[in-house]
Amino acid sequence: MFVTLLLVPLVGLICGLVLFRGKSLPIPDERPVPRGRISVIIPARNEEQNLPRLFESLATQTTRPDQAVLVDDHSSDGTSTIGERYGVEVYRAPELPTGWTGKNWALWNGYLHADGDILVFLDADVRLAPRAVESLLLGQSREGGVVSVVPYHLAEKFYEKFAMVFNVLGIFAFGSPFERRSTKKGVYGACIVVSRKDYETIGGHESIRSEMLDDLNLGARFQNAGIPVTNYIGRGLVSFRMYSGGMRSEVEGFSKGAILSTASLHGFTLLFVILWIIGLLVSQLSLLFIHIAHYPLLLVGYVLYAIQFLYFNRSAGRFGLLHPVCHLLSTMFFLVVVGYSTYQAVFRKRVVWKGRYIHVGGGRL
Repeated sequence: MFVTLLLVPLVGLICGLVLFRGKSLPIPDERPVPRGRISVIIPARNEEQNLPRLFESLATQTTRPDQAVLVDDHSSDGTSTIGERYGVEVYRAPELPTGWTGKNWALWNGYLHADGDILVFLDADVRLAPRAVESLLLGQSREGGVVSVVPYHLAEKFYEKFAMVFNVLGIFAFGSPFERRSTKKGVYGACIVVSRKDYETIGGHESIRSEMLDDLNLGARFQNAGIPVTNYIGRGLVSFRMYSGGMRSEVEGFSKGAILSTASLHGFTLLFVILWIIGLLVSQLSLLFIHIAHYPLLLVGYVLYAIQFLYFNRSAGRFGLLHPVCHLLSTMFFLVVVGYSTYQAVFRKRVVWKGRYIHVGGGRL
């Protein structure tokens, strides 16, 4: 038991270091970045609180988009009004057809109204540093194909910081060295940059109309069409504040794909993630053995995981000091969400997100 409590966390920590290979966006030099006409497409459903920060950050870009299209996905708040106030093109998505998920439908309609050579898909909660668009274009011109970014999470409230484990796992999944040549490699849906030509080659979001995990399936479509996918981390350039609407939205958001998304991971990525999680759980079990003589040695794994979280959070998000040190809190949240996600996917066969039920097999209920 003593050896297990000591060695298993060490194996997990090593697995975490192998997986955490997030690639930072390139920083432009003085030379102009190649560009065509840029259209930004923003799907939004009840996002009046988030949109002003996104629009303000778009207005400060060193490379300004030529067009910004806001697709109002049947919001019940002032989403459209905010868009009109900031002078962007606002379209209300038509009634959601059978066989489509809401976000895919909104993104597809945004594409239909966009006229750019370069399409930039952004979630409403994204915030951009002044050189972000320039860096995205540079990354896309260097790598070719499609580029996506895992944003830096600006967690503010106490409950928002429970997302720490999920955000670290997000970088594991999209930055893992085992995913580089995977034909199932996904893109991160919060921030995607792609040429119109490549987007149309795969049939865009219409080709994945019924898929709940739109970003993962979209990336696989690009890969299978021979269009390379490159994923970056957004530290310093692209950030977001997830689920500021309360704990319920955070649970619903993470649970809708927590289990199903694992199917797209390379086998070695999944194995290393599992070993990292097991090591994390075992390190926390040491807290139960405070009464034994070798207790200080048992704490080594727990403390090393805390240090690793502090290191990873430099790229993953702003989670303060308490949550990395008391990482048991975020781990418990992670386990509850995974359990709820399993219940929805296996037993209910549907998930709920923003007031809509989505069948696990695809499409709205």
